[in-house]
Amino acid sequence: MSEQLGLARESSGFLKSLLRTSLKNRVYLIIIVIALVVFGAMPYMIGVDSFFIYYLFMVFIYIGVSQGWNLVGGYTGQISLGTHAFFALGGYTTALIWIHGITHTWYYFDPLLMLLSGIVPAIFAVIIGLPTLSRLRGDYFSFGTLAAAEVLRIIILRTTEFSGGATGLQLPSGGFTDLGIYYWTALLLAVLATLAVFIITRSRIGLALRAISEDETSAASHGINILRYKMLSFVIGSFMIGVFGSLFVYYQFLINPATMMTLDRWMFYPLLICVLGGNGTIMGPIIGAFIIVTLFTFGQNALGAINPALSKVHPMLSGLIIILVMKYMPTGLWGLKDKISPRK
Repeated sequence: MSEQLGLARESSGFLKSLLRTSLKNRVYLIIIVIALVVFGAMPYMIGVDSFFIYYLFMVFIYIGVSQGWNLVGGYTGQISLGTHAFFALGGYTTALIWIHGITHTWYYFDPLLMLLSGIVPAIFAVIIGLPTLSRLRGDYFSFGTLAAAEVLRIIILRTTEFSGGATGLQLPSGGFTDLGIYYWTALLLAVLATLAVFIITRSRIGLALRAISEDETSAASHGINILRYKMLSFVIGSFMIGVFGSLFVYYQFLINPATMMTLDRWMFYPLLICVLGGNGTIMGPIIGAFIIVTLFTFGQNALGAINPALSKVHPMLSGLIIILVMKYMPTGLWGLKDKISPRK
């Protein structure tokens, strides 16, 4: 409760500080507002069912998922490899509540249902986070989260009567008309996820997360409760990822392990997006999402038009990108601004 009150006070202070911000920050704020207006009006300009709208819809989903991963991996330094598990849990929560009529609400883009779809992955994060974050460090924590995700995959595949197994669950698609509601909902959620990470990382909680990332021993010696702050970032990040899993299920109307728990799309891509854009930065996931989704959407289609076999080369391409970025741009693309115009 004290952490929540502290975060609320920090949020209020952040909003008040906008009135006293510098000219440079005001320019940034104006650019952000213009960009949001342009993106918000995009369906009216090019047509709501355009392929470009679908492309931006996927960009917004990856921004939100990557921001959730970035809060844990970028700011706290805990590299999680279980992103696809939280994403799938969010989707399965939406599907099961909808199919069985548990909440007795309208279900299709139901805010209550999407909220519950974030809470369930957050609870799962607590269950696996308490033993892993308290006992494991570095690579051991990464493989611990990956193992937990694979256990969840096996449970889903074995519980055929409950989860549909490998076949999955089919949702009612009668409410679908066009991509408009998907696009604007994804844009809104991506903005809220980015704003939440911005507020958290500019608060005392963010300072604690940075201190843990730099040196856990030193942070503990200064009175920081290591496990509490690790768990806090892990739970909040999992909640964000689960909400976007719910949104993706609304688009698919079909949920199974093949679509929700693929290692490349929902575990590897968010990691690659953060590494490419800039780990531990607000703009990193945004820049990385636009680049990666562009490469793997338009690039895959272009290569497939030349030769269908070439459409499968994107895993090699993503591996090459990680190698080049880590060798020549360890701070990501957003980190280049400090090299081009270093602070005095």
